[in-house]
Amino acid sequence: MEILNVPLLFIEILVCVMFFICLFKLILKCSSLFSSLLVVFYAFLSLYKSSFRNLFRTIRFHCCKTLPSFFFKMAQQTSVKTKSESGLPPPPFDPTEPSIPIAYPIKTLKDLESRAYFNSFHYPFNISTVPLQPAPLPDRRRILVCHDMAGGYIDDKWIQGGTNPDAYAIWHWYLIDVFVYFSHDLVTLPPPLWTNTAHRHGVKVLGTFIVEGGGTDVRDTLLSSKDSAEMYAERLTELSMALGFDGWLLNMEISVSLEQVTHLKEFVSHLTQSMHSKLPGSLVIWYDSVTVDGQLRWQNELNEKNKAFFDISDGIFVNYWWREDTPKKSAAVAGERQHDVYMGIDVFGRGTFGGGGWNTNVALEVLKRDDVSAAIFAPGWVYESEQETDFQTAQNKWWGLVKQSWEIVRSYPKLIPFYSNFDQGHGYHVFMDGVKISDASWNNLSCQSFQPILDVIDASSSLSVQAYSNFEIAFNGGGSIELKGTLEQNSYSKIRLFQGEVTLGDVPLFLMYSSMSNEDSQLALSLEFFSSTDKREVLLVSNIKEQFSTDFTEVIETSPLAVPGRSPDWFVHVGRILMSGYRLTNINVVCYRSKPQTGVPKHKPGVVMKNHPLVSSSSEYFARLGNIIVRSVDEPNFPPPSSWLVRTPHVRRTTDPDGTRTLDVHITWELKDNSSDWVVFERYNMYVMEIAKEDKNPLAKLQNVPKYVGVAHVKAFYASNIAIPSGISGFKFIIQVCGVDGSIQKLEDSPFINLDVSW
Repeated sequence: MEILNVPLLFIEILVCVMFFICLFKLILKCSSLFSSLLVVFYAFLSLYKSSFRNLFRTIRFHCCKTLPSFFFKMAQQTSVKTKSESGLPPPPFDPTEPSIPIAYPIKTLKDLESRAYFNSFHYPFNISTVPLQPAPLPDRRRILVCHDMAGGYIDDKWIQGGTNPDAYAIWHWYLIDVFVYFSHDLVTLPPPLWTNTAHRHGVKVLGTFIVEGGGTDVRDTLLSSKDSAEMYAERLTELSMALGFDGWLLNMEISVSLEQVTHLKEFVSHLTQSMHSKLPGSLVIWYDSVTVDGQLRWQNELNEKNKAFFDISDGIFVNYWWREDTPKKSAAVAGERQHDVYMGIDVFGRGTFGGGGWNTNVALEVLKRDDVSAAIFAPGWVYESEQETDFQTAQNKWWGLVKQSWEIVRSYPKLIPFYSNFDQGHGYHVFMDGVKISDASWNNLSCQSFQPILDVIDASSSLSVQAYSNFEIAFNGGGSIELKGTLEQNSYSKIRLFQGEVTLGDVPLFLMYSSMSNEDSQLALSLEFFSSTDKREVLLVSNIKEQFSTDFTEVIETSPLAVPGRSPDWFVHVGRILMSGYRLTNINVVCYRSKPQTGVPKHKPGVVMKNHPLVSSSSEYFARLGNIIVRSVDEPNFPPPSSWLVRTPHVRRTTDPDGTRTLDVHITWELKDNSSDWVVFERYNMYVMEIAKEDKNPLAKLQNVPKYVGVAHVKAFYASNIAIPSGISGFKFIIQVCGVDGSIQKLEDSPFINLDVSW
């Protein structure tokens, strides 16, 4: 996002230079060189002080904005050897040709108007599969987060997942209300990875439509008439509906004529109305840029110059250069819609109030005081800038400051079933039932599960239990919650995982969780329930202890669950609760020791501290939480393999000059009867098995095991560059169906397709 009108500034600078030359020649005739320079300096400074200040700010803005992205991309380019380095330039990108699915923007009005995107091979892969409940934003101050990470479409462009385990991610969704995916391309379409994980956490996702200084042709075409403006608005609505995201940020950073202002208003109004009519709860946010008189003048507040656009949209993203008294004035102009005013905060600083960075909370405190919303721009600063600690630690610290200042935490879960394996959407391994099925590093935000809050329930004790994400050991996926620290035998530590809001009916809840621990370290789950007249806290624990008798309303002993093929290091616990008429609010993990002293101990809750060195003592504690499942049925059913129609619409076999044979294949599947009342399927694990030739080693079939090759979130997968060894006749591709409730179909019962590769 720009700060100044660069073409206008260039003319101003040119005038200043001419003025400087003339004035210098005049004074030089009647004074010494030193005096002349001094007089010219003060004359120039007093006459054009504001423009000089703006020029300095612009240089600083573009240096701070461009250089980090430049060096980030340079680092990426030098870390991977490309074909161009070997003398073979890669062919131009053809979106109609089958290839590894990617997310990408629309760069021209021609492509937007022609609907060319829908003819792309990549389009079906870019559809978000996690729906968002159509509800308006809460009537309170909110946080909008604008992505702007190194230009966009980096690791997150790989829809089926990338290979960088340290890829940028956000996991503090309980603080965010709206997420905007931003780039400087004309139409920025959010990669479905972001939409899936944001929707899972109840966050709305917006794409970006931007016209900047060099886009005069785009401006003139877009705003040539009312019909043109409305047609392009319809195209944007169609894209949002087709891909499953929730609206648009409009960024018109280019001056327009007064006649074009009329058509610009028609564009904004029609897009807002079109989105609302076709997607209830959708949003169109206007960025503080062009004014009602067509000038590109950032107001840094809501006022009469930009309120006309605010009135025909769902909110305004105010530029970052506001002062301490600005939010209050903007709230007064907005009236009852003060929460639709999103005051910009640039985390990179660049003139933002408070300075951004580790002082972002300074601006948030002012916005909280004046009861307006915040628009946090480029939180990837934590990732792109050098920090004293690793990214995981720095990210938790930075968002912790946001949480401390803002003091609003969103609630989830809100629906049953609820499942979390604490996966952040990146890692070094993949596990299934505690067994490692892949050693390959990976990233895929669509795999990010519900993220825990890890709040301290009661910090009255000096004892500590650490709670943090671990990426080396997991039960399912690539992560788990590890708990370490010191804990006396006469105490326990309670840590909030989730702050929910689920109204319960007459159906009992089935709860499952997996854990592993050392020696006498144990963990349990506590669930808090509210009704109009009562508050209850129920503890689920593997062995009922007298220790808990006075601190919980009810203590339920769980049963062990036998899981075929499960790692012996993990234990799965199952419990059943009936709380008709109550609301499930909090889900907590309780850390305790298995050998309490006699008598009823006093509760001494521990303190959660992330990344804190362990204290070695006789009360050392260690446990790990693998996943949590809350659902209303014991064991869901999956459709049998015969219920699926599996196809391979594209198959490509390649033989390299050295004789190496590889396979690229596009696989699709669908239920033959979509009306069947099955559970909601959220993902599909993909496996491949080699099929030995009949005349080869008869033991080959017995020795062959399914190999995990990736995950799909749509009913399609593109497998590329699969080596075809000699001695096989084909491959068996297995599609393991996974439910939204955490259930996983057995491999032997999963749909599959056999593919002949002999030629």
